[in-house]
Amino acid sequence: MRLQLYNAIEKLQPYIRLICTMECDDDIDTRHVRVLPDTCAELFVNYTTTPLAIIDKALYRRSIITSRMSQPMDVQMRKGSGVIAICFQPGMAYKFFHQPMHTLTDTTVELADVWEDMATEMEDQLADAGNNVARVAIVQQYLLRQLANSKDDQQITNCLLLAQRSPASLSVKALTENTGISQRYLLRKFQQYVGLSPKEYLKVNRFVRSLQYLKKYPDQSLTHIAYESGYYDQAHFIRDYNTYSGHTPKEVAQSQHILY
Repeated sequence: MRLQLYNAIEKLQPYIRLICTMECDDDIDTRHVRVLPDTCAELFVNYTTTPLAIIDKALYRRSIITSRMSQPMDVQMRKGSGVIAICFQPGMAYKFFHQPMHTLTDTTVELADVWEDMATEMEDQLADAGNNVARVAIVQQYLLRQLANSKDDQQITNCLLLAQRSPASLSVKALTENTGISQRYLLRKFQQYVGLSPKEYLKVNRFVRSLQYLKKYPDQSLTHIAYESGYYDQAHFIRDYNTYSGHTPKEVAQSQHILY
């Protein structure tokens, strides 16, 4: 598997966390890996005639949208496949797909089911492009087209920024008090933009933060990582790992087939 990172153009930078190309040019499929939730939606644009990947035992041949909000996904890239991967910032994918994100939560759907004819049009252009730099530029132009048809909701953007920058122990009540938004309105907007309730989003966000500590400080004790990530005790820490990864914290830390 060959990976190459690319920069998002300036207008897309507030909405996109990462752009990369992924090419599986080996003679065999890649090994199965488990990819953990990260509260982000991702777009994988296939520019080859090869089926893209097997995800949770289902074969996907064309470009797909995956939304790993609260469940892991088991992925195996197919030999000969080549894709452009776009990882959106939390809550930002809605601006490009214009579909309530709770309908996509913890699912994988074909891009053609959301973008219809425009997905095929883009895939055809990518197949004719001479190199990956040109392909990435084409995909970003299609994203700009979708962004031009969306409206900004500064309230939900501020809520997401507050959740990401605040201590991991931030509560829904504190979130509403700091933003002046009612819990009912916040629930509706989170379902629309993120795909999770505010409470579930904050829980998964805490889990993601613990994964970041786990990766950055591999020699730290799991007890210390749990505390630094905002967990009140080991029981909640272990329970979240079982829920969101299917493994214990120790198994996640030691595994070679779990990506986070």
